[in-house]
Amino acid sequence: MLVYVSALISMLLTLIAGVPYLDFLKKNFYGQHIREDGPASHAKKAGTPTMGGIIIVIPALIAAVLALIMDQKANSDAFIILLTLTLLTFIGFRDDILKVLHKQNKGLTAKNKLLLQMLIASIPAIYMTYSGQTTISFFEFYHINFGFLYPIIAVLIIVGSSNAVNLTDGLDGLAAGTSAIAMLAVTIICMFINRPELAIISAAVAGSCLGFLYYNKYPAKIFMGDTGSLALGGILGTLAVVGKFELWLLIIGGVFVAEALSVIIQVISFKTTGKRVFRMSPAHHHFELSGWPETKVVHVFWGVGIILAITGCILEYLVH
Repeated sequence: MLVYVSALISMLLTLIAGVPYLDFLKKNFYGQHIREDGPASHAKKAGTPTMGGIIIVIPALIAAVLALIMDQKANSDAFIILLTLTLLTFIGFRDDILKVLHKQNKGLTAKNKLLLQMLIASIPAIYMTYSGQTTISFFEFYHINFGFLYPIIAVLIIVGSSNAVNLTDGLDGLAAGTSAIAMLAVTIICMFINRPELAIISAAVAGSCLGFLYYNKYPAKIFMGDTGSLALGGILGTLAVVGKFELWLLIIGGVFVAEALSVIIQVISFKTTGKRVFRMSPAHHHFELSGWPETKVVHVFWGVGIILAITGCILEYLVH
């Protein structure tokens, strides 16, 4: 029951906080600067308030902590997950602030951002290794104990997930909607594997994402910025690592995986052949430049996300 309470509290807190937070951002000119090489249709988005991740993360933290205390499920696993979420939010916030202060789409350098992400991801990675949980299940059919190599794999999962959601955050409502869908799937999986404390946390994040969509759907009144996207992707990966369902991310987070792969493929193709596979990467921009309206791209990606989430939940239920 408290899983639902957690989601409801976070959603309501996000909806309530949205109006005053938007007013604050507008008064202080915390607006988004649009990348110059992006689709021309995005130019009109310039100046839209950013750093909306604050009203995703803080409500989720409050709701999760309250529900964990009420359900007496607070433990070290939950603490590590919430700590990771908080620290990744600070990285994104720092990046967004620098963009606003410099009045251009340049924040932390890619090298510095990646280094900070890896340092933070090492916290849950080392924690799981120290706890002796270094085995990865290949969809319950095969198990491999990676031993001292596990921290490296865990860091790659968390950092990869964080950056994949960050790449997905390019259209109104896209990252928030797909994150809500993935987090709901994670909540269901955590309930299947009897990890109520993880389900409470993921439900809280899903709830705040749904609340944020009220302000972020097309035409967006606010963007989540790296403050939200880095944190959402990071906690998705951290939940999978701590919950020991790492490879299920490939299914329930399939949209994020596809977005990240589109960038990797584009870069490799251009550097090796001088040709682009996509009109523009990440993939959502390719569909935009192919003539799809922004709302159609978002809705199709949501639909794919829902199908993948349901598929992942059904498969998890069957193997257990």
